[in-house]
Amino acid sequence: MGRSSLNQEIATPGDDNNGDLGFSWSHERSLFKRTHPHQGNNADRTKLADRHSRGSRPSHYSRRKVIQLRGRSLIYFVILLAVFGFAVASMVLQSSITSLFRQGSETGRRRLFKEGLEFGGSFEFVPLRRFDENGRLDRLRLEARVVVRSPRLALILGNMKKNPESLMLFTVMKNLQQLGYMLKLYSVEDGEARTMWKQIGGPVSILNHERYGHLDWSLFEGVIADSVEAKEVISSLMQEPFCSVPLIWIIHEDTLAKRLPFYKKMGWEHLISHWGSAFSRADVVVFPDFSLPMLYSVLDNGNFFVIPGSPVDVWSVESYVKTHSKYDMRQRNGYGRDDLLVLVVGSSFFFNQLSWDYAVALHTLGPLLIKYAKRKYDGGSFTFVFLCGNSTDGFIDPMQEVAAHLRLSPGSIRHYCMNGDVNGVLLMADIVLYGSFQDEQGFPSILTRAMSFGIPIIAPDLPLIKKYVVDGVHGMFFSKHNPDDLLRAFSLLISRDGRLSKFASVVGSSGKVLAKNLLASECINGYAKLMENLLNFPSDVSLPNPISQIHQHSWDWNSIRAVMGQRADDTISTDNDDAVTQTTSVIYSLEDTMSSIMDSRNISQYNAGDLEQDLFNVEDWDVLKEIESFEELERREIEQIEDRMGKNPGHWDEIYRNARKSEKLRFEANERDEGELERTGQPVCIYEVYCGAGAWPFLHHGSLYRGLSLSTRSTRLSSDDIDAASRLPLLNDSYYRDLLCEIGGMFSIAYKVDVIHKRPWIGFQSWRASGRMVSLSNKAEFVLEKKIQRQTKGDVMYFWTRLGMDGGLTGSYDSLTFWSMCDVLNGGQCRTAFENAFRHMYGLPPSLEALPPMPEDGGRWSSLHSWVMPTPSFLEFIMFSRMFVDSLNSLHGNTCKTTCLLGSSQLERKHCYCRILELLVNVWAYHSARRMVYIDPQTGLLEEHHPIARRKGFMWVKYFNSTLLKSMDEDLAEAADDGDIPSDTWLWPLTGEVHWQGIYEREREERYREKMDKKRKIKVKLLERMKFGYKQKTLGG
Repeated sequence: MGRSSLNQEIATPGDDNNGDLGFSWSHERSLFKRTHPHQGNNADRTKLADRHSRGSRPSHYSRRKVIQLRGRSLIYFVILLAVFGFAVASMVLQSSITSLFRQGSETGRRRLFKEGLEFGGSFEFVPLRRFDENGRLDRLRLEARVVVRSPRLALILGNMKKNPESLMLFTVMKNLQQLGYMLKLYSVEDGEARTMWKQIGGPVSILNHERYGHLDWSLFEGVIADSVEAKEVISSLMQEPFCSVPLIWIIHEDTLAKRLPFYKKMGWEHLISHWGSAFSRADVVVFPDFSLPMLYSVLDNGNFFVIPGSPVDVWSVESYVKTHSKYDMRQRNGYGRDDLLVLVVGSSFFFNQLSWDYAVALHTLGPLLIKYAKRKYDGGSFTFVFLCGNSTDGFIDPMQEVAAHLRLSPGSIRHYCMNGDVNGVLLMADIVLYGSFQDEQGFPSILTRAMSFGIPIIAPDLPLIKKYVVDGVHGMFFSKHNPDDLLRAFSLLISRDGRLSKFASVVGSSGKVLAKNLLASECINGYAKLMENLLNFPSDVSLPNPISQIHQHSWDWNSIRAVMGQRADDTISTDNDDAVTQTTSVIYSLEDTMSSIMDSRNISQYNAGDLEQDLFNVEDWDVLKEIESFEELERREIEQIEDRMGKNPGHWDEIYRNARKSEKLRFEANERDEGELERTGQPVCIYEVYCGAGAWPFLHHGSLYRGLSLSTRSTRLSSDDIDAASRLPLLNDSYYRDLLCEIGGMFSIAYKVDVIHKRPWIGFQSWRASGRMVSLSNKAEFVLEKKIQRQTKGDVMYFWTRLGMDGGLTGSYDSLTFWSMCDVLNGGQCRTAFENAFRHMYGLPPSLEALPPMPEDGGRWSSLHSWVMPTPSFLEFIMFSRMFVDSLNSLHGNTCKTTCLLGSSQLERKHCYCRILELLVNVWAYHSARRMVYIDPQTGLLEEHHPIARRKGFMWVKYFNSTLLKSMDEDLAEAADDGDIPSDTWLWPLTGEVHWQGIYEREREERYREKMDKKRKIKVKLLERMKFGYKQKTLGG
């Protein structure tokens, strides 16, 4: 359960740690403030002491005090008596009102008091994390930045219906697009609003269960999921390598929240845990109002956040008005056309359990009721309607009792329940009075609806309401607990003839215009600020424009109306959509699955109950143990007898058959899949590097490919994938595994390569190539295999994933040089880091240039570690790469765990060396005079880039000579063998084999010594036999 759960401890006014809890308690001075029990005891003791002291005083003292009341003091006494009388009258009215609400909500109040909520108090949602801090990108905007693409967002729609949630989300996404974000849209199901979404995101991809696991979410800086219906897609984000992709989950509906108590009642704890794990995957769960986090508090993991603002109330009102009439509703409910209805509403929290707001409102309304409710005008009357509670709370009779106590006319006070037709009650009203004095966090939804109907509102001067509503323009304000101020506001809205004044009509119209786009600007800015604080912006990604450039302050009604057309039935509210989609909702689908599992368990339990008589008891188990011990004793005796007797080996056919059977069992234990059998005799094997179960759908099957898992836990079970961590223990450390990425898997293959790879050619491909749709097609695979079989001379590297090619989602790198592209991908520090590491690796003096030149001929370069080359060339490349990685780590290893020179975002710091090592093969292939041939992954066309004839005069062959690299490798191996460690961060011995000539000689000497010892032992044994003869050991000796 989350820390902000409603069932958690509620902070008291004296607590200093409200910020550490999900919900804090705020209390205001109310008319009905309770006394603390200890305070009450102290007060009683004080009264008793005073009474005792007064009783012990002389009687003439009392007479003297009475005499002193003469004159001016008598006037003060009369005034005090009048005040006391008014207080008594107020208490009588208050007690009558209190008894009204006691019947329907006593149980709810008792429960709330038990949890720590007092009268006049309120709940407050306090997020455990702040997602709306300002200025996070201000520092990055001041830095020089070379970018080639915009930040990408994936939007997963639960549906594409025409509803207020789509209007809100479309408005937000349209403004995010204007800030510089690039959108890619997915949807769980198709809908009528598809044409609207195409305006901002292009074609919408409709997802099904087969496609959930075939989406590369690492392409995006963030993923936004809308609605609970996107839960199944979110499941694909719960596995590596997608766990680090920021996820924002927007929850509009309360359907799941209503089902959670039912799950708890049924004992479906696994289902609650299932939803809890899905909610915990989201980096932030966003709600449109402050009531939903309380309803979902069971699933809170500290990632709940509220961005208020939604057109759902305005949408509901406009849809309702199209099918209902004010005067028809009045006629149905027994009101006249000229009756003046004043609707009294309260807080939306605990409307059916805590009705103290209405008691306070009635106390304040006392003079108003007496003045207006008793009057009758020509053709109409005043009626005060209270909207609170539910149909079972029993409010009607106590309402009439209050009316009779105040001597009001019959029917002047009416009650309607909140679980009825709220829009109908609002439509009938002429004035809406908001009677709650609670300082809520969000603008009251009931007021938004009332203003959308064009009804003038009267509300207390709460800070939140005053923030948006202007007194005398959009509504009327009155001071808290001030009946005179309320009478003043009320009198401005009613003319002398008992009808609404023209001023009231103007206020209602202004309020309707305000409610149309209320909180739209705050909602748009809130999501824009959330993106800035949550997303990571890599070095090659442009930063979004500042939020100050957002100038839209309204919902995009024009776009939704263009889709909906002018038909009235298109604007019908979707309040009953739950009944229509119940059978298809993911919520009810999971419930059906859970219920079927529980039914099967009940059946198994029932069958088990029928077979209880067949189960063993304690005596049966004792008898069974005696039988087993007796059989074990007999078996041992038989074995001892067979050992003493000569055993017939049997016929040759039987021996041969047993041997074949043993070989077959041994083969089945080590049997590999069909792909491994097909790889026998193949000239090449391409190892697909992956890390995490989320990458499994992107891997290939067949004779050409073999999986290479960087993590032991994520290795596929039903295949012969290689576990890189078991071959190279360095990869068991998650820090180095994330630091090296795919090249760490290459190091593991190169370590004792003859054990697993015995083919003349070797290749690698990252799982991301399939996710970006740039992996080899069947046609390209056929062309590559044929070319390799005919390639007998020369050294060549074939690559098919070129730099800047990842499915068309990125910008263009064509205008950049190799080192410029490397700088873009590494925070502008690629040249500096490469030059320093190269200089340190070869020990070059500062006066010599240490950055290998790369041509600007417009040719293509390899990326994503997708290439094929001869196995000896691969080992030479690994030799060079190990020394380069060690040199790079020796310069930056001490600071890499906290900061990364090659990136600014959190994700770049985690994979600090990955992007520069991804391009390292190009530098090695170019300067070691390897041919570089690009093969089109779709068509299989071959094209050589950077021909060797054009490289003359540019290649640094002396630094990439195989003889030099081998001598450097032996020097490092000798230092490691001698224990001469240059630094604590020496990485080279951990990345592969350590061999030099001294190790070979020592191993040869060790083998020779073992051979001589064996010969000596045999010679001694033979001499003993010749001297003493052969002696057979006795049985049992």
